[in-house]
Amino acid sequence: MMDGARIRAVVFDWRGTLASELTPEGWVREALRRTGRDDGARSVAAVLRSIRTAAGQPNRLQSPRGNTSYARHRETYYSVFADAALGDDLADALFAVDSDPSYNHFAVDAAETFTALIESDCRIAILSNIHVDIRPTFAAAGLLDSVDTFVLSGERGIQKPDPAIFHLALNHLGVPAEHALMVGDRPSRDGAAVEVGMPTLLVPQLTDPNDRRLHLVTRAAGACTF
Repeated sequence: MMDGARIRAVVFDWRGTLASELTPEGWVREALRRTGRDDGARSVAAVLRSIRTAAGQPNRLQSPRGNTSYARHRETYYSVFADAALGDDLADALFAVDSDPSYNHFAVDAAETFTALIESDCRIAILSNIHVDIRPTFAAAGLLDSVDTFVLSGERGIQKPDPAIFHLALNHLGVPAEHALMVGDRPSRDGAAVEVGMPTLLVPQLTDPNDRRLHLVTRAAGACTF
């Protein structure tokens, strides 16, 4: 069992962990709405089939370097949209929805979890594979001042599961790996923190912001002490 008293910082993934993430169907449906097209189930399914076929296997939209910059992310997505023959208006809408952090809603227990960690002198970092700046979203939710550092792949040119990005977060926090808890929802990305010596807590992907599961974090972290 993890020795909670040794945890001095918590490193959170963002989308799918602290904030809800649109389902693929929700992503396409919202893009169709933006273009004024039919957004019924059949239309959504047809667009998704086209995207998935064009993306291929391995999925180009999940490129290991696809979030290392805004330009690279855009190039990756638009190449798939072009191969799917979606049309410029729908491609633009899909990318706009994907790039808009406001579609991701914070978990209802995010603020109280941050407060509990801060009250026990635990530092907080956000480590995200994301091509846009999400600080304004934290500011709008009243959470920006709770975060000690943001390590965003689009700003750093590296992304999870590259060990370098975990080391970067640790350096910014000034905490050894064994004293920093990584919290995320994807074993293939967030779980790589184990390889750099970080205790790691994997939670189910958050799709409903009303689901309360972040008590698992404070329980795992225990009494954070310096």
